Amino acid sequence: MSNTLFELKKEDKYILLKILVAKIDASNALELKQVFLGFKEDQMPRNLVLNISEVRYIDSSGLSAVLVANKVCVEAGGIMILAGVSDHVMKLVRISQLDKILDILPTEEEAIDAVFIKELEKEFGAEDEAI
Repeated sequence: MSNTLFELKKEDKYILLKILVAKIDASNALELKQVFLGFKEDQMPRNLVLNISEVRYIDSSGLSAVLVANKVCVEAGGIMILAGVSDHVMKLVRISQLDKILDILPTEEEAIDAVFIKELEKEFGAEDEAI
């Protein structure tokens, strides 16, 4: 799925959503929130890699959309990883103290690897409990 705001690719263990615009603000944050909330209804994979490498500015409504994505994933037993965060956006994330809540990695590739590691940990944890 793709539009002017984002590109979405559904994989077996995760969803990759790449933001295609330079700003996430009140003009587009609601659309993103609706997409994230739709993951739950559409029974999408519980893990999300949110690539924001194109984003240069995010306001409070944009940060709120990111938190909605994180909440949807956590409630489904998965993780949301923010990838490709620019220096300016990272400053805003830190000021908001969201770096303490969110999983943030430098690249999309590292975020995808982290999803697979988390899934393996869950599988091995379930096997240990069964023994």
